[in-house]
Amino acid sequence: MAKRGKRYLAIREKVDSTKLYGLREAIDLFKEVSTAKFDESLEVHIRLGVDPRHADQQVRGTVILPHGTGVTKRVLVLAAGEKVKEAEEAGADFVGGDDLIQKISTGWLDFDAVIATPDMMKNVGRLGKILGPRGLMPSAKTGTVTFDIADAVKEIKAGRVEFRVDKAAIIHNMVGKKSFEAQQLYENVKALYQTIVKARPASVKGTYVKSFYIAPTMGVGIKIDPIAAAKEITAEA
Repeated sequence: MAKRGKRYLAIREKVDSTKLYGLREAIDLFKEVSTAKFDESLEVHIRLGVDPRHADQQVRGTVILPHGTGVTKRVLVLAAGEKVKEAEEAGADFVGGDDLIQKISTGWLDFDAVIATPDMMKNVGRLGKILGPRGLMPSAKTGTVTFDIADAVKEIKAGRVEFRVDKAAIIHNMVGKKSFEAQQLYENVKALYQTIVKARPASVKGTYVKSFYIAPTMGVGIKIDPIAAAKEITAEA
């Protein structure tokens, strides 16, 4: 059995693994147990009662976090003509067309988000094997295939994040930093949770949110009561 360090054991004593915490209580505890020597991220892990093997039970979308993630994303835009200038003026970090597509095909991936205009997708399609596994492939469903380039760039820079259920029916997202105020973290988690709940597929029966955890980058998970969290959020609406 692996030997645990003093820091981990100290955190473990503060987090009751048998307890279902309220959302605000869990965030306060996250702030307390995030003791690494860097600004740890707040991660959200939500297991859903869906079967991702079925197309009608895919859960995917985007949400603009009220306070961003604490990380400024490098945005790449694939466009042509007047849309190139629009992207540059909106603050895109990299803008181009076939030149960037070729560069990506050779292994260059120094960016965090990709936006493409619809007319570019015929060429972008061949990057699917490279961008797809990394969650970077542009998609109309997530607003990253669009002619509204300026709005898309600004939203991503302001804190728009994509969520997508994985093969194990779990959604994983980073929604802030320890340095954020507790209220800011609460509002970010609330925005993500509400959006995921609204994205419930019509074909899903029974319990939708199976489990709900938050965790620091280097720490233990804090289990939240999803029913109580929903009531807490609804009461403030």
